[in-house]
Amino acid sequence: MFHKEGYKIIIATLFVVIAGILLAQFYIPTPWLQKTVQVVFLILLITILQFFRNPKRIATLNDTHVIAPVDGKVVVIEEVYEKEYFKDQRMQVSIFMSPVNVHVTRYAIGGTVNFSKYHPGKYLVAWHPKASEENERTTIVVENPHFGEVLYRQIAGALAKRIVNYAKEGMQVIQGEDAGFIKFGSRVDLFLPLDAEIHVSLNQKVKGGIDIIASK
Repeated sequence: MFHKEGYKIIIATLFVVIAGILLAQFYIPTPWLQKTVQVVFLILLITILQFFRNPKRIATLNDTHVIAPVDGKVVVIEEVYEKEYFKDQRMQVSIFMSPVNVHVTRYAIGGTVNFSKYHPGKYLVAWHPKASEENERTTIVVENPHFGEVLYRQIAGALAKRIVNYAKEGMQVIQGEDAGFIKFGSRVDLFLPLDAEIHVSLNQKVKGGIDIIASK
């Protein structure tokens, strides 16, 4: 299964690959070079397909848990001052996605969307300390009565040029459901209450919609 945000790119890539393979077949007389070019086109197609894959995952709904919004590696766990929405101290957990990770964003908790804002910006590498404040990004806050408000921020990386965010203020959302997509490399920051119990460690790999990040 592939994510709907990738359909146009997949179809366009498929046409390019077919054209490239046929042109190589008819216009490159050297057998080894012909095959090399054709294999390169096939690798391109496989890369695009794996990037836009969207594995079906069924989250175990629990209003006391925050689940991983994306696949990737935990690169930050620290107390910080969140200045855009909360304007106070929060526990930040950041997950970095490499180009080979699934890039679907899922709701970390279910509840009401209280805030959703898009920010244009730069395309620093996603692990850069200033990426959270200077890169293209979206900030979304979801609240449920048990955990309170959780902020997650989709951050574009050096390769990502478009963030897709489905959250709209006032929406009722379900934990683990599709919340958006970040194209071609990125990071997601979670900002949690200070009394949340963190269940992950640095450099741990997590699966979106499955692994528990924190509880309360």
